[in-house]
Amino acid sequence: MILRQDGPGTTAQHALDGLRRAIVAGEFRPGQRVLQEEIAESLGVSVAPVREALRALEQEGQVVYRPRRGYFITELRAGDLAEIYALRQLLEERAVRWALPTLDDDAVERIELAARECAEAAGRGDVAAELAANRRFHFGMLESPDHPHTMRLIRLLWDSTEAYRAMYYNSPEERATTVDAHEKILDAVRRRAVAEVVAELDDHRNRALRVLTAILEAGD
Repeated sequence: MILRQDGPGTTAQHALDGLRRAIVAGEFRPGQRVLQEEIAESLGVSVAPVREALRALEQEGQVVYRPRRGYFITELRAGDLAEIYALRQLLEERAVRWALPTLDDDAVERIELAARECAEAAGRGDVAAELAANRRFHFGMLESPDHPHTMRLIRLLWDSTEAYRAMYYNSPEERATTVDAHEKILDAVRRRAVAEVVAELDDHRNRALRVLTAILEAGD
């Protein structure tokens, strides 16, 4: 496992960070059981902070608890994924229509930087770094302090599919496709072309849904 990191690790936050990295890296697959003792040993902590971290991930929808069996990485059906992406479409359109006209030049530069970092990570095949940059890219055009509840729901929906997003980015073809999609979105963001941004985001999201649905159905 790649859970261990430099420096002391005695907190639930350390355990949570380690678990997130493992999920993003594909070390845990949907439906896989999470062995608390093994994680604790890898991180050099007791089981208590690992258990606390798993409870936090359960609240996000990334793991599920099964009585007398323990925690498992959330396993979604194609229908679940379709529902989540439909909700994302509704909420993200609302968020971008509100936030985009208010973005200043500094905000656009941050989105541009995230797009570059995403492309560089894709070129290296660094899935974890690409996922992090991808999130900064998308949330950079969605964030608005005036709509905290919308953003809380969007984050929850993103978190609940993190393991599946990692599967998506493990494909070199989809990593390249994402870079191209981001360039189109970024061009529209620079021009503050709200309707175009919404349309490009819809296309980008729908492709991910098609690819992930095919993965799920192939596993049935």
